[in-house]
This record gives sequence, structure tokens and C-alpha cells, in this order.
Amino acid sequence: MKNNGMCIQSNDTELQLKFSHSSISILWKFLGVFCQKIGKFLRESQELQVWQKVDRNGNIYWRAYDPITGKSFTSGFESDIRAWIEQLYR
Repeated sequence: MKNNGMCIQSNDTELQLKFSHSSISILWKFLGVFCQKIGKFLRESQELQVWQKVDRNGNIYWRAYDPITGKSFTSGFESDIRAWIEQLYR
């Protein structure tokens, strides 16, 4: 197995770093997974978000948020949320 190396000099101190093929391979795998997770986060952060909530009195209501436009809507009826979404994307 061949090692790749890098030598850094600062004044009288020398630091030599050695990388094996397996450590470079592990680094590339880590970077690949990291980039995939960032991409997934960015895609998901641009998606319309809709969720159901319950207030302190036990009433169920709906909330929707569009991160692209910054608009949000709240209603006690699912049908209102659907209508808001349809209007938003027309």
C-alpha cells in the first residue's frame, strides 16, 4: 500500500502528515454522505410544510408554510388549507 504524504514547514518545526489510501477513501465517503445530507436538507427546506396541531383547549387546527414565498396559513379546517395551497400554486 502506497502512502500519500504532505509536509508542512513552519520556522524550525516540520510536521509530516501521511495519508493511506484507506484513510483517503474514508474521507471521500464521509464527504459524499455529508454532501448528500446537505442536499437533502436544502431540498426539504424548500418544500411546502403542512402540519396538524392541537391548542391548549384540545382543538385541532392546521398550519401550512411555504418557505419559498414566506407565506403561512392557519385554519381549523383541512379543506381551507387545501384551498390555500391550490391558490398559492396557481
